[in-house]
Formats: sequence, C-alpha cells, structure tokens
Amino acid sequence: MTVSLFDQFMSPVYLGIPLLALALTLPWILYPSPSTRWLSNRLLTLQSWSINRFTQQILMPLNMGGHKWALILTSLMVFLITLNILGLLPYTFTPTTQLSLNLALAFPLWLATVLIGLRNQPTAALGHLLPEGTPTPLIPILVIIETISLFIRPLALGVRLTANLTAGHLLMQLTSTAAFVLLPVMPTVAALTTGLLFLLTLLEVAVAMIQAYVFVLLLSLYLQENV
Repeated sequence: MTVSLFDQFMSPVYLGIPLLALALTLPWILYPSPSTRWLSNRLLTLQSWSINRFTQQILMPLNMGGHKWALILTSLMVFLITLNILGLLPYTFTPTTQLSLNLALAFPLWLATVLIGLRNQPTAALGHLLPEGTPTPLIPILVIIETISLFIRPLALGVRLTANLTAGHLLMQLTSTAAFVLLPVMPTVAALTTGLLFLLTLLEVAVAMIQAYVFVLLLSLYLQENV
C-alpha cells in the first residue's frame, strides 16, 4: 500500500485525542525564563538581544500608536519561528503547515489593523480604496478591485506560510526517499543526493525563519497604513 506524501501533514491523534493543542503549547517550555542572574546566562543574553533587535527593526517605521503592538508582534514572531524549526526535526509535526491555523492567526490580526484604521482615521482608511487622480469612469471598478485586494490580504498571509513550509517538507521527503532507494543500487549517486538533502535542510531552516519574519513584517506594514 502506497502512503501518500501528504500524510505527514495530518494532525496527530492519540487515542482519539487531537494533539494539535499540545504541539502548540509545549515549544514555550524550551525558552529559558529570566532570573536574577540573567546577565551570566549566555543563552538568555542571546535570546534577549535577538528579541530586542527584532522589535527595534519591526517598530522602526511605526509611530508611537503602533508601538503598542510590540508584545503581540514579537511573541508571534518567536512562536512561528519555534514551530517552523521544530517541525524540521524527525518524528515531529509542524502545526504551521495547516492552513486553518495560519488563517486563525492572520485573519484576527489583519481585522484588528483595519478596525484601528477605521476608528482612528476613517477618511484615510477609506481613501486607500481609491488612488488619487483616478479618472471618474474608473472609480467604481477601482473601488471594487481595491476592496477585493484588501480582503485577500489575510488569505495571502496564511497561504504564503502554508505553501512555503509544505513545499519544503515535500521536497525534503522526496529527496530523502530518492537517497534511500538509490543506496543499494548506486551508492555514489545516493551519497550526492544525501549531500543535496543536507543543503536542502539548511535552506529549509532559513525558510522557516524568513517566512515567520515575513508574516510579522506584512502585519506591521498593514498596521502602519492604519495608525
């Protein structure tokens, strides 16, 4: 019986109990907690430096109103990076390959940015739906197009993260399967394929971090338009 390549993306179930909630909760225990001697802990110092640098980079183009989102954006960044990288380990599950989870993260945050814009500056928020200097006959068409593009944003956020991680996992599985099959027949080709798999794994680690950063960066750009 042939096992589908997409079976690896199925949500794990044990004794009929979905383990998705466990996969989302346990990664938080991997991070050290601050202590009275945090300066003497190199891991905690590196963690604090990385979070501070990321927070400064994300909040730089935002005004003081957008700085209230620092905790949300930074926590989301750390959360996504942790899930993405842990999903590359053997016998693990990557929750961010589920489109439902990514949309559950993208849609409420995108909606919050839109509602903030409508509350604080409704004229400017609605003005984004119509570019300045548009000819009169094109106004109805452009308003419809801009409205559709506005509502596609959360879908694009979720699909981008899901598609990149899913494609990477499938490519790694295909490459590892090829190396395993070629090992008894053509050991040299199998060794070259294994080297390719190692390079691909490094690439996927970079993709896991970059996609988490892009997800949060786009949210900050949407926030910048509305604050």
